[in-house]
Amino acid sequence: MNRIKKKNEQAKRRALRTRAKLFGTSSRPRLSVFRTNRYTYAQAIDDESGKTLISASTRDLKEGKTKSEKAASLGAFIAKKSKDAGIDKMIFDKGPYKYHGRVKNVAESLRENGVKI
Repeated sequence: MNRIKKKNEQAKRRALRTRAKLFGTSSRPRLSVFRTNRYTYAQAIDDESGKTLISASTRDLKEGKTKSEKAASLGAFIAKKSKDAGIDKMIFDKGPYKYHGRVKNVAESLRENGVKI
């Protein structure tokens, strides 16, 4: 159990170190990405008011066979939702994760669909 607690503490520190440099506003919200072994989640957060503006996950999406393909379609879906909400710029918050794999696919798909990161 001690090993797992240490691993979780290290992940929290990495996330805080990343988030200390980022702050989302209503015009440019922070897009936070969360990953589990099975799904990927993304939400646009306005840190000024502390509210989530947009959220989505790969649980709701049917496109794609692999987790990476689903993450790319998640980025496209978030981009569509943000356009409908009138948001065209976001700050990307990768959290404790490396900019690699599913996290990278979400970001690149957002860029391809017209959201400025």
